[in-house]
Amino acid sequence: MKAPISNSVQTQSRKADHIRICLEEDVQFCETTNGLEHYRFTHCGLPEIDRNDIDININFLGKHLLAPLLISSMTGGTEQAGIINRRLAEVAQHYKLAMGVGSQRVAVEKPQVIDTFAIRKYAPDVLLLANVGAVQLNYKYGLDECLRIIDMLEADALILHLNPLQECIQPRGDVNFRGLLDKIAQLCSKLSVPVIAKEVGNGISGAMAEKLIAAGVTAIDVAGAGGTSWAKVEGERAENALQRRLGRTFADWGLPTAECITSIRTIAPNIPLIASGGLRHGLDVAKAIALGADIAGLAMPFLQAAVVSESELSDLVEVLIAEIVTVLFCTGNESLQQLKQSGSLQRIQ
Repeated sequence: MKAPISNSVQTQSRKADHIRICLEEDVQFCETTNGLEHYRFTHCGLPEIDRNDIDININFLGKHLLAPLLISSMTGGTEQAGIINRRLAEVAQHYKLAMGVGSQRVAVEKPQVIDTFAIRKYAPDVLLLANVGAVQLNYKYGLDECLRIIDMLEADALILHLNPLQECIQPRGDVNFRGLLDKIAQLCSKLSVPVIAKEVGNGISGAMAEKLIAAGVTAIDVAGAGGTSWAKVEGERAENALQRRLGRTFADWGLPTAECITSIRTIAPNIPLIASGGLRHGLDVAKAIALGADIAGLAMPFLQAAVVSESELSDLVEVLIAEIVTVLFCTGNESLQQLKQSGSLQRIQ
């Protein structure tokens, strides 16, 4: 009889699959968009400011960022993932951006791969975000495991990612989400670092955010629909016809990113808010911030650049910064706070 494949091997294989599929297959949302196309900035033909004076610095969760950008959680746990994370960390350090890593569950199960996440040595000054699935709190994870996850990254905060749809489609997914809100509350009360609740591409509504904030979550990453569809990704990994069918049926499931931002800001004007989900350039970033986000996260553009080279990553960041600054200049705003207060972003349909 063939020996069963261990959980750690399965998790590590899944990590490799995710990178390959995201880079090689069409796993983007088709019909559902991030919603930002429904908004347009009012152009200012005479800005009356010097572009060189524009400041896009921001303080977020106690760290100073030179731009309102988060390299969103992506990967770890394989040799290729380790190379990607090192390159991402180095560019985050150079430009003082925030950075998250992929789920560290694989490193808890298989300590040999911890080094693929151990990037603090490459990014000593940046806001680093540890990451694990909230559902693992129902699968024998508790305070000790979360502390190990934080310590291995020397992280400034912990992301608890919420991914019910992905778990439904994923082979052998963890689908017991019962009672998680109480466990999240218990964890938040015991950790000394901020906890960030993050979806993985299907969005967090205002009502859901309200419950998470009441449970003690410090910040929200909306991770809305419109970018990479993890239903599609897991559909590509399907082991049977049922899983493939679920991946197709729910390929466009979720709340658009723009809708998440506005609904959360309505009920929580002051919660630290990250906009992610289908953001592809600096204009998207600026729109998300004008709608009420504090910083914006991108994953796929950074992943595509990171597998090429460090210089490709640097070029991407330079472009993103230039695009954000150009929006501020062409709307007559010298800072991100002015942009938020300017009323220059209008809904067009």
